[in-house]
Amino acid sequence: VAKTERARQSLIAQRQEHSVESEDLATVNGVLGAGGTVEAPIGRHRTQRTRMTVSSQGKPAVSHYRVMKKYRAHTLVQVRLESGRTHQIRVHMAHLHHPVVGDPVYGGRLKIPAGASEKLKHELRGFKRQALHALKLSLTHPGTGKRVQWASLVPEDMNKLMEALAQD
Repeated sequence: VAKTERARQSLIAQRQEHSVESEDLATVNGVLGAGGTVEAPIGRHRTQRTRMTVSSQGKPAVSHYRVMKKYRAHTLVQVRLESGRTHQIRVHMAHLHHPVVGDPVYGGRLKIPAGASEKLKHELRGFKRQALHALKLSLTHPGTGKRVQWASLVPEDMNKLMEALAQD
Protein backbone atom coordinates (compact mmCIF):
# COMPACT_ATOMS: atom_id res chain seq x y z
CA VAL A 1 0.00 0.00 0.00
CA ALA A 2 2.98 2.32 0.32
CA LYS A 3 3.28 4.82 -2.50
CA THR A 4 6.87 5.82 -1.77
CA GLU A 5 9.97 4.02 -0.58
CA ARG A 6 10.05 6.22 2.54
CA ALA A 7 6.47 5.22 3.39
CA ARG A 8 7.28 1.55 2.77
CA GLN A 9 10.27 1.69 5.11
CA SER A 10 8.14 3.41 7.77
CA LEU A 11 5.46 0.71 7.59
CA ILE A 12 8.07 -2.06 7.78
CA ALA A 13 9.65 -0.42 10.84
CA GLN A 14 6.26 -0.04 12.53
CA ARG A 15 5.52 -3.74 11.96
CA GLN A 16 8.90 -4.67 13.44
CA GLU A 17 8.27 -2.40 16.45
CA HIS A 18 4.79 -3.95 16.88
CA SER A 19 3.21 -0.50 16.72
CA VAL A 20 0.75 -1.46 13.96
CA GLU A 21 -2.40 -2.62 15.69
CA SER A 22 -4.98 -4.80 13.98
CA GLU A 23 -8.08 -6.58 15.18
CA ASP A 24 -9.69 -9.28 13.14
CA LEU A 25 -12.84 -11.35 13.53
CA ALA A 26 -12.89 -15.02 12.52
CA THR A 27 -15.37 -17.85 12.68
CA VAL A 28 -13.50 -21.10 13.28
CA ASN A 29 -14.48 -24.74 13.21
CA GLY A 30 -14.96 -26.39 16.59
CA VAL A 31 -15.59 -24.91 20.00
CA LEU A 32 -12.67 -23.19 21.72
CA GLY A 33 -12.81 -23.39 25.50
CA ALA A 34 -11.34 -19.94 26.15
CA GLY A 35 -9.18 -17.26 24.64
CA GLY A 36 -5.42 -17.43 24.63
CA THR A 37 -2.20 -16.71 22.83
CA VAL A 38 -0.52 -18.63 20.03
CA GLU A 39 3.21 -18.04 20.00
CA ALA A 40 4.45 -20.18 17.13
CA PRO A 41 6.93 -19.22 14.39
CA ILE A 42 5.64 -19.21 10.81
CA GLY A 43 7.60 -20.04 7.67
CA ARG A 44 7.10 -21.43 4.19
CA HIS A 45 5.97 -25.04 3.92
CA ARG A 46 8.88 -27.32 2.98
CA THR A 47 7.25 -28.84 -0.09
CA GLN A 48 4.22 -26.64 -0.88
CA ARG A 49 5.92 -23.28 -1.30
CA THR A 50 2.68 -21.27 -1.63
CA ARG A 51 1.60 -22.40 1.86
CA MET A 52 2.82 -21.20 5.22
CA THR A 53 3.20 -23.42 8.27
CA VAL A 54 4.25 -23.39 11.91
CA SER A 55 7.95 -24.19 11.72
CA SER A 56 10.94 -23.94 14.04
CA GLN A 57 12.77 -22.36 11.07
CA GLY A 58 10.06 -19.70 10.68
CA LYS A 59 9.91 -16.12 11.87
CA PRO A 60 8.40 -15.31 15.28
CA ALA A 61 4.63 -14.87 15.22
CA VAL A 62 2.24 -14.10 18.08
CA SER A 63 -1.57 -14.04 17.89
CA HIS A 64 -3.85 -13.22 20.83
CA TYR A 65 -7.40 -14.49 20.48
CA ARG A 66 -10.51 -13.90 22.53
CA VAL A 67 -13.67 -15.98 22.34
CA MET A 68 -16.53 -13.67 21.41
CA LYS A 69 -19.26 -16.28 21.02
CA LYS A 70 -19.50 -20.05 21.20
CA TYR A 71 -21.87 -21.86 18.89
CA ARG A 72 -22.73 -25.54 18.92
CA ALA A 73 -19.87 -26.55 16.61
CA HIS A 74 -18.07 -23.26 15.86
CA THR A 75 -16.52 -20.30 17.66
CA LEU A 76 -16.39 -16.60 16.85
CA VAL A 77 -13.01 -15.18 17.87
CA GLN A 78 -11.44 -11.76 17.87
CA VAL A 79 -7.74 -11.88 17.03
CA ARG A 80 -5.07 -9.27 17.75
CA LEU A 81 -1.72 -9.73 16.06
CA GLU A 82 1.64 -8.79 17.52
CA SER A 83 3.35 -9.73 14.29
CA GLY A 84 2.12 -9.65 10.73
CA ARG A 85 3.19 -12.87 9.05
CA THR A 86 1.62 -14.07 5.81
CA HIS A 87 -1.62 -15.96 6.55
CA GLN A 88 -0.85 -15.70 10.29
CA ILE A 89 -4.41 -15.99 11.63
CA ARG A 90 -5.26 -18.83 9.26
CA VAL A 91 -2.06 -20.73 10.11
CA HIS A 92 -2.32 -20.22 13.87
CA MET A 93 -6.00 -21.21 14.06
CA ALA A 94 -5.30 -24.33 11.98
CA HIS A 95 -2.35 -25.05 14.31
CA LEU A 96 -4.85 -25.06 17.20
CA HIS A 97 -6.99 -27.55 15.18
CA HIS A 98 -9.68 -24.86 14.78
CA PRO A 99 -9.27 -23.70 11.17
CA VAL A 100 -11.12 -20.68 9.82
CA VAL A 101 -14.45 -21.59 8.20
CA GLY A 102 -14.20 -21.52 4.41
CA ASP A 103 -10.40 -21.74 4.28
CA PRO A 104 -9.55 -24.20 1.50
CA VAL A 105 -5.78 -23.99 2.11
CA TYR A 106 -5.52 -24.51 5.87
CA GLY A 107 -9.00 -25.75 6.74
CA GLY A 108 -9.44 -28.69 4.43
CA ARG A 109 -12.80 -29.65 3.06
CA LEU A 110 -16.10 -28.14 4.17
CA LYS A 111 -17.18 -29.37 7.61
CA ILE A 112 -20.91 -29.51 8.26
CA PRO A 113 -21.66 -30.57 11.84
CA ALA A 114 -23.97 -33.53 12.45
CA GLY A 115 -27.55 -32.43 12.99
CA ALA A 116 -27.03 -29.02 11.37
CA SER A 117 -30.17 -27.14 10.34
CA GLU A 118 -30.94 -26.71 6.66
CA LYS A 119 -30.30 -22.97 7.02
CA LEU A 120 -26.84 -23.59 8.47
CA LYS A 121 -26.01 -26.15 5.77
CA HIS A 122 -27.07 -23.61 3.14
CA GLU A 123 -24.97 -20.81 4.69
CA LEU A 124 -21.87 -23.01 5.12
CA ARG A 125 -22.09 -24.35 1.55
CA GLY A 126 -22.71 -20.85 0.17
CA PHE A 127 -19.86 -19.18 2.07
CA LYS A 128 -17.22 -18.97 -0.65
CA ARG A 129 -14.36 -17.33 1.24
CA GLN A 130 -12.61 -17.44 4.59
CA ALA A 131 -14.83 -16.30 7.47
CA LEU A 132 -12.21 -13.73 8.40
CA HIS A 133 -12.66 -9.96 8.55
CA ALA A 134 -10.36 -7.06 9.47
CA LEU A 135 -12.27 -4.97 12.02
CA LYS A 136 -9.65 -2.33 12.82
CA LEU A 137 -6.23 -1.20 11.66
CA SER A 138 -4.21 1.48 13.42
CA LEU A 139 -0.77 2.85 12.55
CA THR A 140 1.30 6.01 12.41
CA HIS A 141 0.88 7.74 9.05
CA PRO A 142 4.29 7.70 7.32
CA GLY A 143 3.85 11.23 5.96
CA THR A 144 2.17 13.16 8.76
CA GLY A 145 3.42 11.22 11.77
CA LYS A 146 -0.13 11.21 13.19
CA ARG A 147 -1.84 8.07 14.44
CA VAL A 148 -4.58 6.96 12.05
CA GLN A 149 -7.18 4.24 12.43
CA TRP A 150 -9.62 2.53 10.12
CA ALA A 151 -12.62 0.45 11.11
CA SER A 152 -14.82 -1.73 8.96
CA LEU A 153 -18.26 -3.19 9.62
CA VAL A 154 -18.73 -6.94 9.50
CA PRO A 155 -19.86 -7.87 5.97
CA GLU A 156 -23.38 -9.12 5.35
CA ASP A 157 -22.30 -12.65 4.39
CA MET A 158 -20.49 -13.09 7.73
CA ASN A 159 -23.48 -11.67 9.61
CA LYS A 160 -25.75 -14.18 7.87
CA LEU A 161 -23.37 -17.01 8.73
CA MET A 162 -23.24 -15.94 12.40
CA GLU A 163 -27.03 -15.71 12.49
CA ALA A 164 -27.38 -19.24 11.10
CA LEU A 165 -24.81 -20.51 13.62
CA ALA A 166 -26.71 -18.85 16.47
CA GLN A 167 -30.03 -20.38 15.36
CA ASP A 168 -28.56 -23.87 14.91
